[in-house]
Amino acid sequence: MEKLSGYAFVAAMLSTGLATIAYLAYAISGLRAARMQTAGMPSTTGALGFVSGPRTAAIGRYATMLGWMATIFLLAGLIFRSIVAGRGPFANMYEFSLAFAFGVLVTYMFFERRYHQRILALVALPVAGAMMVYAFTIPATIEPLVPALQNNLLLTVHVAVAIVAYGSFAVAFAASLLYLLQGRWALVAAGMLIAGIVMAPVGLVMGGITGLLGGLLGGGVGGAISGYIAHWAGLGKSFEGEASGRWGLPKPQVLDEIGYRAVVVGYPFLTLTIILGAVWADTAWGTYWSWDPKETASFVTWLIYGTYLHARVVRGWRGDRAAWLLVLGFVATLFTYFGNLFFGGLHSYSGLG
Repeated sequence: MEKLSGYAFVAAMLSTGLATIAYLAYAISGLRAARMQTAGMPSTTGALGFVSGPRTAAIGRYATMLGWMATIFLLAGLIFRSIVAGRGPFANMYEFSLAFAFGVLVTYMFFERRYHQRILALVALPVAGAMMVYAFTIPATIEPLVPALQNNLLLTVHVAVAIVAYGSFAVAFAASLLYLLQGRWALVAAGMLIAGIVMAPVGLVMGGITGLLGGLLGGGVGGAISGYIAHWAGLGKSFEGEASGRWGLPKPQVLDEIGYRAVVVGYPFLTLTIILGAVWADTAWGTYWSWDPKETASFVTWLIYGTYLHARVVRGWRGDRAAWLLVLGFVATLFTYFGNLFFGGLHSYSGLG
């Protein structure tokens, strides 16, 4: 059964890679259709703003099938591992990395079905793929739970709600990045996207988390330089008032709405994660809150997304400012996930993420 879990994991990783390639082909086909539309040739524009052409729909269906295959394979791998371990597959960094990837995949597939925006996969699937590549580089052995983790119900529920929150925030990040890609921050967003896709898997394989942070830092520096180039070249065009997205992408207004809806889904789950964590902490360590690095990072992440919701609902924030808050929120989410590897603390046992 443990071997079946490993085989399912490999199948999920391969399916995610193939799905990402198919979604990229879908995006390129949409870009071609957008150019045909600009040239006055027949094409159609979906109700939500993605330009489609003769081949786009068929490619998109194949991409979606591969995406569902990856999700099902990963779910099977987690179930097989649970059967072998006799508990939820959430006790070490390997298991939670797979759970994180599953959360991203299943949340993305839900939003694709709900909003019919396959283009979000260009960001969401590489995030899931990077988590699986990271899991591939760390030990996958099944070991007995340490005393602090020997509460199977709380362990399962606490981590399960966390992966729903993380998956939702990944979708919000995807929407915000594609939003920024169309506006005045186009080259900055493009630099971040390329750095994330290229450097994250390479960094994870070659240098673990240090390599990932180095890749993100390099992408940020490169993105900043690209931003100055875009400013002087006049490429920082605002899309306010435009009827549809640029380069065949979804309308900015649609991406802005998807980012908001994803946070509306994820924020209550993050809140529940923190509350359950506090209850568990009192059981395991005798105190509800100890300002452990992971606890503090979770609280900061909660504040960032709370600020986003307040700014949008009360202050009416839309556009670039809201998108950058979502980018910052996902960076904080990743720091929450990986932070205990750098700063230790009460969550450092078993490499729990």
